[in-house]
Amino acid sequence: VKPADKPYTVFTPYMRKWKEKFHESGGLGELLNKEEPTANWHPDKGFLPSLEQIGFTDNGTIEFPEIQIDPEQLQQYHKTRDFPGLEGTTKLGVHLRFGTVSIRKLVDYALANNETFLNELIWREFYMMILWHFPQVVTESFRPAYDRIPWRNETADFDLWCQGNTGFPMVDAGMRELNATGYMHNRVRMVVASFLTKHLLIDWRWGEAYFAEKLLDFELASNNGGWQWAAGCGCDAAPYFRVFNPSLQAKKFDPDSEYINKWVPEWNSEDYQQPMVNHSFARKRAIETYKGALTEF
Repeated sequence: VKPADKPYTVFTPYMRKWKEKFHESGGLGELLNKEEPTANWHPDKGFLPSLEQIGFTDNGTIEFPEIQIDPEQLQQYHKTRDFPGLEGTTKLGVHLRFGTVSIRKLVDYALANNETFLNELIWREFYMMILWHFPQVVTESFRPAYDRIPWRNETADFDLWCQGNTGFPMVDAGMRELNATGYMHNRVRMVVASFLTKHLLIDWRWGEAYFAEKLLDFELASNNGGWQWAAGCGCDAAPYFRVFNPSLQAKKFDPDSEYINKWVPEWNSEDYQQPMVNHSFARKRAIETYKGALTEF
């Protein structure tokens, strides 16, 4: 918290204070050296229930990443993490969600290999802190004024977005990856979320709920924070007129179309759907809609 015991609502000052407190406390110190509390537990002795006993079933179809951290990959993380066609991220989000990897060990790896990766772990805790201090964000915009936005909420448009049939290759690739694997690259998550809320003017809560249903690495705090960030109604200093251009995002972060070709092989043919909305028109409409709602009162 701030010196006056008020919670931070902007990430960068929070991140700086996080690191200050972390180093003041001696960092991880003995935390990684203490005997694990489960060291003397064994399922055969009845101390720990099996996965089946706590409600999990193996459907035999979903693959999830092994807990492997490649130091060389991590050292290049800041250079590769925005490119969905590369193996530039750890994909350990699902393990963080279920507690099958130690957050302290990941912080230890980050400290030794890449500060950008450490910052991403701090982002995760930032959104947890926001959810703790502002629980209303589960159902309301962090910035109350944004709940006045008159969303279009066209069901047919939402369905096309869910299916990955918008006519925007980067958006469609992301949604098809999500539907097929339960995963979506983080850069692409921002693009598809911006498209839904700004291009289609569909309530961020619709997209948030769809991600919650599909993502294997779903965590309420991060999912909510990410969607509010994309919609412009969260704890973010960027103004509402930030509207991602899906085509420019694709050119910048998937320049050789490796990611798009994998998930939307027909994108460059006559079989591919025409864009469901014109970008320039949609951007202008979104800005005017937001501006009208925010300046009305």
